Amino acid sequence: MKYPRLFEKGSIGTMTIRNRTVMPAMGTNLANETGGVSQAMVHYYRARAKGGVGLIITELVSVDSPGGYAIPKQLDLHSNTFIAGHNELVEAVHEHGAKIVPQLHHAGRQTTTENTRGLQPVAPSAIPDPYLQIIPRELTLSEIEDIIDKFVQGAIRAQKAGYDGVEIHGAHGYLVAQFMSPSSNRRTDMYGGDTAGRMGFPTEIVRRIKKETKGNFPVIFRYSGDEFIQGGINLEEAKLMAKILEEAGADALHISSGTYASMHTILEPMNYPEAWRAYLAEQIKKVVGIPVITVGNIRSPQVAENLLNEEKADFIALGRTLIADPEWPLKVMLDRDEDIRKCITCNLGCISERVFKNLHIRCTVNPVAGREIEYPSIPFSYNSKHFVVVGGGPAGMEAARVLAEAGNKVSLIERESELGGQIRIAAVPPGKDKIRWSIEYLETQIRSLGVDIQLKTEATAEILQGMDADCFVIATGAAPIIPSIKGVNSPNVTTAWEILAGQYEAGGKVIVVGGGSVGCETALYLRLKGIEVTVLEMEETLADDMEPITRTVFLEEMGNLQIQAFTGYKVQRIEINGVVVLDKNWREHWFPCDHVVLSMGAGPINHLEDQLKQKGLKVAVIGDAKKPRKLREAISEGFMAAHELIKNTTYPNLRHQFTVEEVFHRGEYRSILQ
Repeated sequence: MKYPRLFEKGSIGTMTIRNRTVMPAMGTNLANETGGVSQAMVHYYRARAKGGVGLIITELVSVDSPGGYAIPKQLDLHSNTFIAGHNELVEAVHEHGAKIVPQLHHAGRQTTTENTRGLQPVAPSAIPDPYLQIIPRELTLSEIEDIIDKFVQGAIRAQKAGYDGVEIHGAHGYLVAQFMSPSSNRRTDMYGGDTAGRMGFPTEIVRRIKKETKGNFPVIFRYSGDEFIQGGINLEEAKLMAKILEEAGADALHISSGTYASMHTILEPMNYPEAWRAYLAEQIKKVVGIPVITVGNIRSPQVAENLLNEEKADFIALGRTLIADPEWPLKVMLDRDEDIRKCITCNLGCISERVFKNLHIRCTVNPVAGREIEYPSIPFSYNSKHFVVVGGGPAGMEAARVLAEAGNKVSLIERESELGGQIRIAAVPPGKDKIRWSIEYLETQIRSLGVDIQLKTEATAEILQGMDADCFVIATGAAPIIPSIKGVNSPNVTTAWEILAGQYEAGGKVIVVGGGSVGCETALYLRLKGIEVTVLEMEETLADDMEPITRTVFLEEMGNLQIQAFTGYKVQRIEINGVVVLDKNWREHWFPCDHVVLSMGAGPINHLEDQLKQKGLKVAVIGDAKKPRKLREAISEGFMAAHELIKNTTYPNLRHQFTVEEVFHRGEYRSILQ
């Protein structure tokens, strides 16, 4: 194997794990309305176990309902009624050889009264959360004792449900972390004061769980090696805490970082390098003798292998990597790196546009995430057909992939000289290079599946009619909107797309008209080339369509680079040496410049649909050709459209589903990838 360290067996306490990969806790909102395990959740975790991960740590599990909830549909284990559902989840994961532990959790002050169903959040001290601005109620000593007991009872129930151990969530600013951190704990009693006093709450939880579970039930403790907030836990104190936790009986330490107030260090944006926070685990590993798990933006197998070889950690938590590709471990084990669907760290389907909005989890690059119960595999066609996909962007390539994997003949026509569509230019701005992984994966798949790819070919209705296809999938994308502004056709005017594609050179002073994500990213791209840039936006906010965590970091960078931006300004006319704009009070302003870059949205390109339908041909329209949206919608629509086209001509794949161990033993790459 290329990565032998990743696939060594490992141990945490009495638990033996088949390899060094870990799926860390990530909220999904897949629990049912009462906090129980749903069938969608069982299938979601089963897919990851089936894909070869060594240890699964479930999403956060409440020990105190509903006062400890962080999200509305949080998994629960605060009473015996939940044990049976958890056991079903455990059995599904064990069936495929993985270990599983629940992450026992209490939100403390880091929640809302909506999540806690009207109850005032609690905390070690009555200090408002800096991010949510929720004012908590300070816990009494008897209430602290009660919550400690709830963690212990949760662990006992987990043991009865068949789990292999538990993880205590002491990271990210939740209740346990609130006791640990000097920024949130101002108590003067036994649970406050110096490091030892603030560690009284978490260590009592660990000690009592070990005692009540007879010492043979592993306890993992997750906490932030650095909270990255003023007055919070730093690395030096985190090292002291590691020794205290080891002495209390913790069997492993899972080192994360941040709180809600430093969210970009918990759920880093795309521009963060891989494994950027592994140094925290590395330093903590030096002071303890128990295993240490590192986590954070680890996407590539070589990066993971290096972390183990360099003794920076004992286990690698993959997180969003396993949302994007549940089969990452198996593919790595079988030296099939090229088949990995990498997480691009966009934070959209998994976080900001779904879970943060109280919706079920999804994924930009993996349209099956959260829908495993509906789409367990791609069925195989018993009556192969010929499909022609017009457009080689992400929507078109995903449709071609699914159609070809189902056993159909697929032709893909693209007028450009390479595949990828808009993603090729979306990857150009600083920090956006990971987005290219999405199209690299799709191109690899359709080429290996034998899709007939015709580049530099302009598809016309006449050419398509002569291809004898059963259906045409139109994925022709979009084009920039050119507004009806006086002077818009001047030679000093271009579009953001042309700038990023390298088709237009700008210099001197540049005005970017349109302060959405594309306009702002183009401004940053130009500024880093030494060009003076000003952004004009008609609305009151900049980059309002950008993922919120990314937006916070991005706007700070724009400010640091002195990119001027004006909101509430509408361009009236463009002249050869500047633009005239109107503010919200209809007053004119003059902005001198050498070049004007338009970034005012996009419109669909879809001239073929009506022409083909008039010829009596079957047509499906997907992606931006239907309506310009984001990458997640493009890939999802390509997947769904392909499934709709093949669903009446297929039968379920009946080939034997090998376990990971069988596949590895036989040295074969089998139907687990179906």
